Amino acid sequence: MNLRDELPVDHPLNRVYRIGAALCGLLLLLFGCLGFADSLSSFDTDGRQIAGLSTNGLLSTISVAFGLLLFVAALIGGNFASTVNITVGGLFVLSGFAHLALIGRPGNILDFGLTNVIFSFVMGLLIMTFGMYGRVSGGLPHDNPYWQQRHAGRDIGSTGGNRPQDPRKRPTEALPPGR
Repeated sequence: MNLRDELPVDHPLNRVYRIGAALCGLLLLLFGCLGFADSLSSFDTDGRQIAGLSTNGLLSTISVAFGLLLFVAALIGGNFASTVNITVGGLFVLSGFAHLALIGRPGNILDFGLTNVIFSFVMGLLIMTFGMYGRVSGGLPHDNPYWQQRHAGRDIGSTGGNRPQDPRKRPTEALPPGR
């Protein structure tokens, strides 16, 4: 499946992917830049807080890197932004689980606290939601490009399915019997 060809360049869902990536990216950039402005050392785990989250220089660097990635994805837009949102959101959720296990242990080099874990879960789910919007659903409308791509060449009306046949489909486009 070639993701770049599934969605027309001017499709309205592109705005959702771009706005979601840009907003979340800017939030991460802001958090990372505030950490740099506070001159935090890279592996410091003394509990310094910025915006209610414990942080250090390494976490600020990672926040800036992911913020830039999301912002660049927003500039590119389309399926690229959607895929980046889904991937980064998944990484945030996985990071939340990993750091939940590391709280209070010496391996917690990013100085995560419980508020950071909750933020990681919430931000990850938010970013993934922006990326999955219109791509992953149980009831996509028939004019959705993802629904059309998944059902290309199928004559839904003659299979006894509960979905109506696409009114734009011409009879010459239907599959021959036996396929």
